[in-house]
Amino acid sequence: MELEFEHKPAGHCENGVVRNLLKFYGVDMSEAMIFGLGSGIFFSHMPFYKMHGMPITSFRPLPGDIFSRVTKLLGVKVKRFKFRDQKLAMEKLDEILLKGVPVGVLVGVYHLPYFPREYRFHFNAHNICVIGKESDEYIVSDPVVIEKCRLSSNALRIVRFAKGTYPPSGRMYYISDIKGLQPLDASMVRKAILKACNRMLRIPIPMFGVRGISYLSRRMRKWERIYGKKGAALNLAQVIRMLEEIGTGGAGFRFMYSAFLQEASLILNNPKLKDISLELTEVGDKWRDFAYHSARFFKQREGEIETYDQIADKLEEIAKREKEIFTKLEQLVKGG
Repeated sequence: MELEFEHKPAGHCENGVVRNLLKFYGVDMSEAMIFGLGSGIFFSHMPFYKMHGMPITSFRPLPGDIFSRVTKLLGVKVKRFKFRDQKLAMEKLDEILLKGVPVGVLVGVYHLPYFPREYRFHFNAHNICVIGKESDEYIVSDPVVIEKCRLSSNALRIVRFAKGTYPPSGRMYYISDIKGLQPLDASMVRKAILKACNRMLRIPIPMFGVRGISYLSRRMRKWERIYGKKGAALNLAQVIRMLEEIGTGGAGFRFMYSAFLQEASLILNNPKLKDISLELTEVGDKWRDFAYHSARFFKQREGEIETYDQIADKLEEIAKREKEIFTKLEQLVKGG
């Protein structure tokens, strides 16, 4: 049994799952619009929360937040489950599939057999959509893979209960009722933008939003003194990995939010949003520049970056620009 589900690849797993789930119910939106409505643009640096023994730097909200925010705005009801019992988790998945309902599932990446070995790492916040089952195989729509995939029951169970940081614990979610579905309108877009601005500018903890970027910059200047040369290099590698490889979308999310603002400018009838979109694209380029020079520095290749202070300077410049952009964006949307 396989549902008539359109598999469409995406730039980011949760955006893609949410978009494809909504499309199954006739709601057709771009990935950028899903990301924007979910107020998905963010930043955090959390020294107390470790992955592979090092602080986590993230460019997205918690897994599941985008799905929750988008469906709430649209008036769509959802159901979520988290399990301790692996057998019960698989039985519940089968029960929902038999009702003809596609199911979003949180999994660990490392043991996904269809991922090339060089792309497997211990990351437990990957979203896929289960869209059918034949014999002992599940049919899966993974938005970061070109074609639909298949997983044995045992393989799916293993990735649903992967160990490590933020274990998925069998988490699954699906759309349960669309009777209250509201068409996309300007008020939804405005509300989503203001939420994103608030989270980037006003969380009163220095680890989040634009304050978080400055916070990472300040900590980076002390890394060699705190961790030694090797420890500092490993911390830098972790930041680069979170920025460029582990689905938290540093530069890519800036580009995606820029595309959302292009669409929002038409919905809100405010062409000035296009100007802010271009500014945010430039910041995305700065994040790419930061990643490039940081990687060269980590690999000890000759270049313009020779110290952690110089890398931190780039972060401080990004923090300043993002503060200016989100302040301007908030004022524009409030005024409009």
